[in-house]
Formats: sequence, C-alpha cells, structure tokens
Amino acid sequence: MPAPKPLRLSGAALFLDLDGTLAPIAARPQDVRPDPRRTRLLEKLEAGLDGRLAVVSGRTLSDVDRILERRVPCVAAVHGLVRRGADGQVHEEPAHPRLAEAVQRLRDFAARDSGLLVEEKGASVALHFRLARSQADAARALAHEIAGETGLTVQDGDMVEELRTPGPTKGDSVRAFMQAGLFDGARPIFVGDDATDEHGFEAAARLGGFGVLVGPERRTHAQFRLPGVDAVIAWLEAAS
Repeated sequence: MPAPKPLRLSGAALFLDLDGTLAPIAARPQDVRPDPRRTRLLEKLEAGLDGRLAVVSGRTLSDVDRILERRVPCVAAVHGLVRRGADGQVHEEPAHPRLAEAVQRLRDFAARDSGLLVEEKGASVALHFRLARSQADAARALAHEIAGETGLTVQDGDMVEELRTPGPTKGDSVRAFMQAGLFDGARPIFVGDDATDEHGFEAAARLGGFGVLVGPERRTHAQFRLPGVDAVIAWLEAAS
C-alpha cells in the first residue's frame, strides 16, 4: 500500500484514532499520558483546518481529554457511543441493561491473573490481556460467550476484547460530524490502526475521502498506509 501524499489542510476534514495512531500503544491504558509535541501538533491542525478535526477513539471522553489536554473539541469516544460536537454538546447512548452482568463476569475472570485488566467505559467494558498473553484464548472465548448470551456487541482488538452496547460505530461518528455545518463539504480523511477503524475508513471513502492504515499491511478499506505512530506524527507535522 502506498503512503499518502503530503496532507493539504484546505478543504480537508481530519479524523484521527488515538492509541496506535497519535500515541504508541501502552501495556496499560492509563500509561498513555499527554505529550507536548502532540499537543502542539493538534493545536496547529485545529487552527489550520478551521475546526474540521475530530478524534475518534475507543477511549472514554474524559480519557481522550486527559491525554490530548482538551485541545480537540470534536471527539467520538467509546467507538462512537459518545460524541461531542464543536458546540460542546455531548450525545451518549444509554448503557445496555446487561452490561453490569458482563462487567462482573469479566472481573471474576480477571481475578485469575494480575496481568488481566478490566476497563469500564460507561456504555462498554474492555478486558485487556497484553500483560497476560497466556490468557488470550480464554479471554476471547469468554467475551464471545458473554456477547452471545447478553446481546452485547463484541469487538476484537489488539490484546483486548471489548463488550459494548449496540449502537453507533466510528463510521457513524464520521457521518454525523460530516453532516454538521463545520465539516459539511470537506473531504474526510480517517487515520487509524485497529480493526474498529475499518468503519471509519469505509465511511470516509463513501463520502469522497480516504482512509490511512497505520501499521502492518492487512486487508482493509483504507487506500494508504503509514508504518507507525512516528510516521503519522511526521506526516501531520508536514501538513500545509
């Protein structure tokens, strides 16, 4: 897959994933912290795009704001279940009625290994096993079992399984932002690394833009690829 051409901010709308795209993936979610270089970059992009910048992440809204020092007003969090517009208004899907049951079952499972981490996100819950790789198969099997029994949606990620309330995806968030006056008429560009970003790639392409995959090549809806976080930051810093 080719690298994207130099980014021209005029007429573009930029949608950025966070972990694995703007920040290296850490062993624990809380280990990702603010970074001055990234903060300055986001300030530059926000100004150069006249506000047509959104971060679309699996993290909670408060966590995105913590890591990015609240420099990006438009955020889709929890894979699209929470969305904040440029006016500050937050749209949030109510949690599935059986989510609490799923949380307890994951916590019971996590008690078997100190490297297993359960992250509650309001409308979803994630089980991280990057620090307990021997539990990966069992973790994946349990997540799919719970999803089948409760009606929750399971999302396979990079050393994480997430059970989420059925509802809007990252692609739905892109479409919602693009219908807002700030983004209307711009060319959407979605940059992300994970399987959950495929919805964003597809939405951007259908709206006349394109996706940029970050990391190793795979089957994808993205048209271009960058090898890692450092390459993404360099590409964004060179935007004009």
